[in-house]
Amino acid sequence: MIVATAGALLAAHGVNAKETACTCGGIKGEMLAPAKMITLPDEFNSPDGMTIGKDGLIYLSINNVSDQTHPAKIGRISPDGKVSVFSDLPAHPKTGKASLLGIAFGSDGNLYVADNQASVTEDAGMSRLLRVNIKDGKAVGTDVVVTGMTMANGVSSHGDLIVVNDTAIAKDYPLKSGTYRFTVAELKQGDGGKPIQAKGLDDPHLIARFETNNKDQQVGANGVGFDSKGNLFVCNFGDAEVWKVTFGKDGKVQKKALFCKGQGLESADGLQVDADDHLWVADFLGNAIARICPNGTVKIIAKNEPGDGKDGRLDAPSECIRHGKKVYVSNIDLTYGPNQADSLHSISVFELP
Repeated sequence: MIVATAGALLAAHGVNAKETACTCGGIKGEMLAPAKMITLPDEFNSPDGMTIGKDGLIYLSINNVSDQTHPAKIGRISPDGKVSVFSDLPAHPKTGKASLLGIAFGSDGNLYVADNQASVTEDAGMSRLLRVNIKDGKAVGTDVVVTGMTMANGVSSHGDLIVVNDTAIAKDYPLKSGTYRFTVAELKQGDGGKPIQAKGLDDPHLIARFETNNKDQQVGANGVGFDSKGNLFVCNFGDAEVWKVTFGKDGKVQKKALFCKGQGLESADGLQVDADDHLWVADFLGNAIARICPNGTVKIIAKNEPGDGKDGRLDAPSECIRHGKKVYVSNIDLTYGPNQADSLHSISVFELP
């Protein structure tokens, strides 16, 4: 990996380095070089969403969209960097496949996973939210809790709430997307014993709507996460934006405002919020990852030219998560934008100073 100063690389992209200076302490100076690479077998291709369990392990959604001869599954990353299967997932009855993206633990201890059927079919309204039921640390079954989404994507939780993004609710220009919010209780009860049916732009569960104006990148609400105060952050992929949604004491949306845009980001894909309320965002199109301070200042942490991910380099990253002094990056490695899928499947690992 060619390591250069953040200012030099951003200047090459026409961005003023002063605009991106991180003022909240921590990482400074040069970008980080990868410290380690977790190489995945062919049956673990296209890794995406990540979350940390109460056991301290990272749980990983393994999409397998690059090679669908292998079924999608949930993996688990051990402290020494080994990835094992935690749970298989039920295939969609119509497509015969599952296509996993966002993943998060709920307050009930179960794992909620987005099944983005738009990756495997052009039929609308096929995407689902799944719940992997866990008992004594083991997966004991999976329920479909929400159906009817077009492109189920990022998933997050806060208290007894579960949110899931639909990246493309309405595909007329500008693209309409949004964030659904459910309680753990209503997902358990369902709709008369059946999964809740998402109703798109008119659904009362849709608490935030977004439009994507970049005509070349009509990809909407993607990564999503809560900070410690319960504020919600949503990535708008195509416009390289992160939005902040705040709530009143009654739980209703109080304000939706643009939190940051660009500052070196070419897209805003997966999002995770760490214990210090820093946002970690994967920039798929820019082949980079960034940390965003609570004041909205973007700091590009790592970036390299598109390639095959050799030596731990970024290879179309779709999500990054901080775990202690390390940052783990899922390289989904899809053929899209500047990236061409290849036979090397990997997770990049960076050591924080």
